[in-house]
Order: sequence, then C-alpha cells, then structure tokens
Amino acid sequence: MITRQKLIDQIEKYKPYNEQEEKDKILILDWIRNNENAFSRENAVAHMTASAWVVNRERTKILMVYHNIYNSWSWLGGHADGETDLLSVAVREVKEESGISNVRPVSEEIFSLESLTVDGHMKKGKYVSSHLHFNLTYFLEADSEEAVSIKADENSGVAWFSPEEALMRSTEPWFVEHVYIKLLKKMNLCYNGIKTKEV
Repeated sequence: MITRQKLIDQIEKYKPYNEQEEKDKILILDWIRNNENAFSRENAVAHMTASAWVVNRERTKILMVYHNIYNSWSWLGGHADGETDLLSVAVREVKEESGISNVRPVSEEIFSLESLTVDGHMKKGKYVSSHLHFNLTYFLEADSEEAVSIKADENSGVAWFSPEEALMRSTEPWFVEHVYIKLLKKMNLCYNGIKTKEV
C-alpha cells in the first residue's frame, strides 16, 4: 500500500530529468504537503492525477486514446480520486480507457512528473472551472495485439501508433513539445541501460 507519506518519499527521491521537472517537483510536493484534499477533484484549484506511457513489448508502438474533452489523441490516465497509490490509478485507468486487461509496469518507479493546465469545460452537463493537474507518469507495457475498446464517456478512439505517428496525431502542441517528446527520449535512454538526464 502506497501511503501519502510513502508517495512523498518517492517524489523526493525522484531525480528530475530537466528544468520542467525540477520546477514541477517542487510544486507537487508543496501541494501534497499543504492540502489535505490534494488527491480529490473536490479541490477545484488543483488535484493529483496519474498518467501512463503505454508501449508494446518491442517499444515500437505507443497506446493512445482520442480524448473527447481535449479533441486530441493523447496518453491515458485519470484522477486519483482520493487514492494515494498512483501507479495503481495509472494501471486502472489504462484498463478502463482502452479495454486492455493485460497491463503491467515496466518499472514501479515514477517515470516523469508534470504540472498540467486544464481549461474550463463541460463534463456530464456541468461546467468544470480551469484548474491544474499535478501529475505522475508511469511507464507501462501492454500487448498491442490485444483487442481494444473505447470508454464512450471519455474517448472515441483507442489505437497504437509508432512514436512518430503519436507525435503527429496529437493536436496539443504543448503536450507534444514538453511531455510526449520528453517521454520518448526518456524511454530510449532509460531502457537502453542509460540513466536518464537531458543533455
């Protein structure tokens, strides 16, 4: 069981890859330490989320969903909703959003972290104000031959793309430049036996 304190310890030990992660690590730790409801979306200013960078065994394909709210192909993930074991949240969200049942962590360590802006939008007939997602990303593996299915209330497409296609399919330039390219670089470095550090 990953408690709030254990998660804080994991984040403290996490070595940032670049300046974005250095700055966002400070924000995330401060948020968890100083907000009792940091993991609940009832906190309308910001809350914790977990995302997954899902690849096939050969590391040649990336799993993405077409997100209805953002109108873009994107990674998978979701709200903590009170849970402090964010790896479990990431795995659960992948299963729910893609229909894939055989999902496993490549590593149980934090793969990256980000402070993400969310524009105001309508959800289930109600307006959700603009807010922040303080996000931890985990590196997961799944079988690209397994059948996929959409989660109609959240996405309208599930597909595997080559890394190049994944970058092209996203219509969110900030995510491509500051998140997806970073994750691809980290994947190539870290899992070729080289510790990640941006050069």
